[in-house]
Amino acid sequence: MAVVDIQNINGETVSQIDLTDNIFDVTVKPYVLHEVVTMQLANRRMSSASVKHRSDVKGSGRKPFRQKGTGRARQGDIKSPLLRGGGVIFGPNQRSYVHKVNKKVKKSAFKMALSSKLKENNLIVIDRLELDQIGTKGFMKVLKALNVEHALIVTEKSNKNLELSSRNIPDVKVLRTKGLNVYDILKYRSLVLVEASIKGIERRLLK
Repeated sequence: MAVVDIQNINGETVSQIDLTDNIFDVTVKPYVLHEVVTMQLANRRMSSASVKHRSDVKGSGRKPFRQKGTGRARQGDIKSPLLRGGGVIFGPNQRSYVHKVNKKVKKSAFKMALSSKLKENNLIVIDRLELDQIGTKGFMKVLKALNVEHALIVTEKSNKNLELSSRNIPDVKVLRTKGLNVYDILKYRSLVLVEASIKGIERRLLK
């Protein structure tokens, strides 16, 4: 098992923790990470371009005027694409960009993302991260003590003071264990795990 130091909010080492090899020490395969990140980004994509076709336009099916004898080109109904307010012929339709990946592949990518942070020495474990009050200044002191700037901070449960104190700081994000994902782990340079969140991660990945 990999042994990692546990720090406090002042950046001092207070103890150590053994990280499970099956989660934090697996072989990293870039193509697997790429597949899962592509899936996540595709599933976030929204398609809003859409038009009304002839069948979508409300209107009578009655002919505007008789077929013959008027000297005009024949018309079927007012929903015709040739008339103003009629349907569009070759306009875009809403489409789904959902991309599915096997559950085992997603779980493997999750482990690889965590392992990559440990191998790059960008994984930090902190005993607890409790702020007395909401304040950007106090939170910045903690980041400075930990020597991190571009970081993803993972907590086990809701931490209102921490979440509100961090929202105005660019390149820092606070997530709960339940919402942790491959894309966010790889997006941020440093991964800061509150000690209690490690058990939550293990519960997710060792099922």
